Amino acid sequence: MFQLIAPFFQDLYERTGLNFIVFYAPYEYDRFLSGIAISLQLIFWSIVASLLIGVFGAWAQSARSPVLRGLVGAYIQAFRNTPPMIQLLFFYFALGAFTPQVDMGGYYQPLISSFAWAIISLGIFGGAFNVEIFRSGLEAVPDSTREAAESLCMSKWQIYTYVTLPLAFRISLPALTNNLISLAKTTSLAYVISVPEVTYSLNQVWSDNINVPEMMLLLFLFYILVVSLLAAGLHFLERRLALPGYGQ
Repeated sequence: MFQLIAPFFQDLYERTGLNFIVFYAPYEYDRFLSGIAISLQLIFWSIVASLLIGVFGAWAQSARSPVLRGLVGAYIQAFRNTPPMIQLLFFYFALGAFTPQVDMGGYYQPLISSFAWAIISLGIFGGAFNVEIFRSGLEAVPDSTREAAESLCMSKWQIYTYVTLPLAFRISLPALTNNLISLAKTTSLAYVISVPEVTYSLNQVWSDNINVPEMMLLLFLFYILVVSLLAAGLHFLERRLALPGYGQ
């Protein structure tokens, strides 16, 4: 692929001065692809983490223990009401200062990398919204549905896992789609803690080659493409899983 496009972009630069160096310089090309790969991984794992937190947090909100419900409520208020960039900096610099370091043979490396801290921080941030989204979905499930499951001698955990949660997921999907799309875009903030995702990589490219407009255009197009594909996939899932009469 690189060998096919490199001559075109090299010639484009020589004729017009438009410097898309990531498409004709091997080193910059590899740096660009590495940034894309890390961004896609960051988006995927942040979404997974936020969904898991949302599912278990919504279940905890219906627990009998007032302490557990209070802790979940405090978590939601704390992470919904603070900027995600501040949360990234807090996790990486504040909590990261107390995490152990590993001897790599002459130098020490943090046990938790900046990439892992980004997943933790963004997952917790997105999860705070997902808890409320799933909670509203659970409350929309009719009581008669739960009573029917109880009549079959299902435990509370079985009812939650096999009955109410699948229905709540379908009901919550429109709101969940919006939050996951927003979370995917928020992952671009990970560059502030030096995660070498696509924003960080292209920032290095334009700093070295003074081609800010061209690299900003690439960055803009990358997020348009990725977020559009994510949105299309989630909207397709939403249509396929729609339940007429539920949540309406």
